[in-house]
Amino acid sequence: MTEVSPKTTPTERVAQAAQVVDAQLLAYNARELDALEGCFTSSVEIWSEGALVAKGLEELRDLYAHQFATLDVQAVVTTRSSVGDWVVDVEELTGIGAHALRALVAYRIRGRLIDEMRLLTATADPE
Repeated sequence: MTEVSPKTTPTERVAQAAQVVDAQLLAYNARELDALEGCFTSSVEIWSEGALVAKGLEELRDLYAHQFATLDVQAVVTTRSSVGDWVVDVEELTGIGAHALRALVAYRIRGRLIDEMRLLTATADPE
């Protein structure tokens, strides 16, 4: 992916940020580790519930390789907002446990790649 032009409008920046988040979501759901990795900067930080769980592409790859090998997780965006460099999704995650989880996932975009991801989850109400 290429760097964002300084002449890019705010509306174009929001659209470009959403594109990379959509690309990582598609790669995640398809379990395409190489495509997923291509959506993140080399110094990416992944946070879950306030704890740093992966820093850099090697740790990101290890994290998702394990997850893809052991779980049948799928993520669906139910709501999205964008503010500045951040795209914030509410996602429904299935395949992790007995019930779907609702997650708030914040992605910080730098140079058209995700350089930070923060995840907060809560168990969704059982149907």
